[in-house]
Formats: sequence, C-alpha cells, structure tokens
Amino acid sequence: MKNICLGEAKMKNTHSNPQNLIHHPSTPYQPLPCLGLALYFFIFAFAVGGITAFGSESADIKLSVEQLTSGTKHHFFGYIGQCQTIPWNASGRYVLGLEIDRIDRLPTPEEFATVILVDTHHDNKIIRLDKCHAWNPQQGTMFYWNPLAAETQFFFNDRDVKTGKVFTVLYDIEKKKRVYEYKFDDTPIGNGGVAADGSAFLAINYGRLARLRLVTGYPEALDWSKDEIAPENDGIFIVDIKTGKKRLLVSYRQLEKELKKRRPDLDHTGLFINHTLWNRDSDSAYFFVRGGWSKTMRNKGDKVNTPCSINADGTQLTLHEQFIGGHPEWDKGNILIGRVGDKQALYDMEKKKIVGQIGTPEMFPKPEGDISLSPGGDWFVNGYGDKKTHKNYYAVYRRSDGAFIRSEGIDKGEYSGNIRIDGAPRWNRTNDAILIPGLAENKTRQMFILHVITPEK
Repeated sequence: MKNICLGEAKMKNTHSNPQNLIHHPSTPYQPLPCLGLALYFFIFAFAVGGITAFGSESADIKLSVEQLTSGTKHHFFGYIGQCQTIPWNASGRYVLGLEIDRIDRLPTPEEFATVILVDTHHDNKIIRLDKCHAWNPQQGTMFYWNPLAAETQFFFNDRDVKTGKVFTVLYDIEKKKRVYEYKFDDTPIGNGGVAADGSAFLAINYGRLARLRLVTGYPEALDWSKDEIAPENDGIFIVDIKTGKKRLLVSYRQLEKELKKRRPDLDHTGLFINHTLWNRDSDSAYFFVRGGWSKTMRNKGDKVNTPCSINADGTQLTLHEQFIGGHPEWDKGNILIGRVGDKQALYDMEKKKIVGQIGTPEMFPKPEGDISLSPGGDWFVNGYGDKKTHKNYYAVYRRSDGAFIRSEGIDKGEYSGNIRIDGAPRWNRTNDAILIPGLAENKTRQMFILHVITPEK
C-alpha cells in the first residue's frame, strides 16, 4: 500500500535546546533561525554513570506510515515490543497477527481469534493458520517467534474451552500445524515471555490475572489458585522449550514473605504478577508483584505495586526500592528503561540506582508510555496516547547521535479501559520499521507499519 509521509526532523545538537528541535504533531517543522545556527555547529558528548549520549551536527530522519492490513474484520498483534518481541519472522516476510470480529468488548471464552500471517511479499495477503481462545485486546495472545527457528515457528497461547485450562502452543508454518502444546493439568499456565536465546519461556496463571486485573487476563479462564491470596504453588513458572518441563521460579508465598519484611502490617486481598520481562542475556527477569487493583478490591486492602527481579536459576530474588514506572524495557546488560519522574530513565538493576536517561522530557512528554528498544539497541521509541485527540503518537530517538522525530497522530478511537488501543510499538529485525496499531478509515482496528527512513536508506 502507499506510504504516507508523517514528518521530517533535521536535528542540530538535540541536547542543547530541545524545545526548538521537536517536531510537534500540530506544528509544521520550521528551520532554526539563521542567527542561532552558530550555536549548533559543534558536537558534544556527555556521560552519566557510564551511559553516553551524543548531540548530532546533522541527522535527517523521516517517518512514513503504511497500512498493513485492511477489510471489515479487525487485525492486531498484541503486546508491546519489549524484550525483543518482534512481529516479523527471521526473513521479514511474514508478520504475525490476530483476526477478530469485534473490538467493543472483551471476548467470551467461546469467541476465538484467528491466527494469521501477513505475507509482505504478496501484497500483504492474509494467510489464516489456526484459532485461539486465549487472547485479549491489550496483549493479544503473547505471540513470539521461536528464537531457535524464527523463520518458521512461533508461540501463542490457547485454552481448552470446556475446562478453561490455558496452555501454550508452538506452531510451524512449513508443516502447517501445531508441533507442541505445553499443557500442565495441575497448573494450567500460559506464555508470559520467551527468552531471547530460545531456552525457555516464563509462564503465569492467566485465570488469576483475569480475576485480579482483567485487562491482562483471559476472561473466565480457570484460576486454579483462587482460594489463596498468596499461594505456594503459583507464581512465575519457567518452562524448558525443548523438554517441555516446568519448574516454579518464584511463588506468591515467597513474594508475600519478602513484602512483609518491608511492610509487616501488609493486608492485601490477593497478589498477581504483571510484565514478566526477560533480559537480553536470558539469565534474569524483571516483573511487578501487585495487588488491590480491581475495582471491587481497592477499598478492602492495601494496594501492592512492587518491582522485582530474579535470576533464571531462582537465585537473587530482589524487591527493588526504586520504582520504574510505565512499561519498562531492558537495555543491554543490567540496565532497565522506564519512567522516573518526568524522565525516560536508565536504572542499573545491580547497582540499584539511576545511571542516566534517554533524551529529554520535551522529547518524551509521557515517559510512562509503551516503549521499545530496537534489536540493535540504538533506536528507541515511545508510543503514547492523547485523550483529547484520541490518537497515539510515537517519539523515535537515535541514541548514537541524539537524532529525534515525533510522528503525527494515529487514530485510536475512544476505546478505553479493558478494550483500549495502547501505543504498543514493536520493532522489526532490521531496526528500521515499527509495527503499530490504529483505526483505518472504516474504523476497523488494523496493523500499520511506521517506517524509519534515514539517508542511508
């Protein structure tokens, strides 16, 4: 489909006067006054706690948007592109997605979503592969291409409609079938994040999430630990992809004990876990333990929202004092990216302190937005919504030289709450395109690609 140019930013020293350099959605780009140009004919660098950022003498970036899917049905991918969740397969030919009939409410257990591929080599033809009954409008079905076979295999969640038990599927597009189903009758769990090395995936109880924070769960999925507020046999599991064996990485009982070391008088109504995030080295995970978020529970006990980390072998469980807001993303090494105050902050998990930031508050007015770091680590995007315009905007930043541009708004409609359309940007494997959601002209939810165009492209 035809690409539509969304904007262009010619950046000069983005750290010295960012107010003059941001391409605002509502204001056409204006060149800097000639009298001020002399201030921008130098390049400087500064380092904060070992994190270095550079100003750029001259860097041109353009953004263009391409509507990838269309029609009367709705098409979307799902989760934010954090921790290298990439919608494209290894060659970049196919993009994963779901096809659904309606977006005005949460799905019932009987309502399936069709698992699709978009063939970018054949006019974005939709190829329908399978059906799934474990999905929601925010996270989709937790798609992830298998790192050990990323050309042909991917993971998604499903459930047995009769029993309500959730499980994870490994599908092969060459064989055109499911090649493995990770089912555990005693603890029905679904994928919450695949390790980048393909060794394992983290798994959680989506029935518990549906009960305690509906937007992140699968409505009416079996919650096998509902009778306990901090069960010993539920929490984060780790599943070996090759053998299919599981082990409990950390339990809610363990987390409650650690929480009560800080707050001995803690009185909660039930713990749950959000955002199980593998680091890039596949040896550690970051997550939030939460409680008291549902409307029916808010006035009945203490609210819990504590960031935690743990090694993949179960050691070094840590409850962090420093809260990293929004939807955190892993940088390289032990660094996490998230919101601290009005900054897009860099947090060293081992040192337990803020060690720098990305860009400026003017560049990222909502640092708690949906963020994603490109596979190469140089490009960063923050997607955030505007309640007044009912649009999502994308702030794109190149870390190597500070070049920056903001997109025009992408229509997200007036959907809110459990059926909202978040920014949810997801990079491709070549670091030059971002999959995003939006509403088409006919008001169906569709998949769009935000192309990042640089001089070398």
